[in-house]
Amino acid sequence: MLKQKVTDLLEEVLSENASLFLISLDIQGANEIKVVIDGDQGVKVEDCIAVSRKVEHNLDREEEDFSLEVMSAGATSPLLLPRQYKKNLGRSLSVKTVSGNKVEGLLDQATDNDVTLSWKAREPKPIGKGKVTVEKVEKIAYADIAEAKVMIKF
Repeated sequence: MLKQKVTDLLEEVLSENASLFLISLDIQGANEIKVVIDGDQGVKVEDCIAVSRKVEHNLDREEEDFSLEVMSAGATSPLLLPRQYKKNLGRSLSVKTVSGNKVEGLLDQATDNDVTLSWKAREPKPIGKGKVTVEKVEKIAYADIAEAKVMIKF
């Protein structure tokens, strides 16, 4: 019952700011509500405050005692939704597939079904000694991704 109330309130507040979207809602034993949001242009502190206020002011503490934590998806958090991939186009990504392969490359494309990564690799020349730089491109379905993270470079 509490989860449905919180879900309805989150849908309402997120519809007021279309650039924000829900990553996860978790309610632990003693009504500890944890909400993780993300946004197409990032998440500001004011966005977390607005979501928190909407939920907190519309739940009755006398009916059910609860604690509420609203946070943004961190920079090192794995990408979970296609919308997160789309907002990170052009950034470097590290992807581990369910088969155990690891691919690091530039996120060139993100559709509703898959992502396309590109990178440069040094490979032996087909004829002769030495190596040559080649462009690699790989399309990976979301179902085949075990974990994907944005690689932060300084």
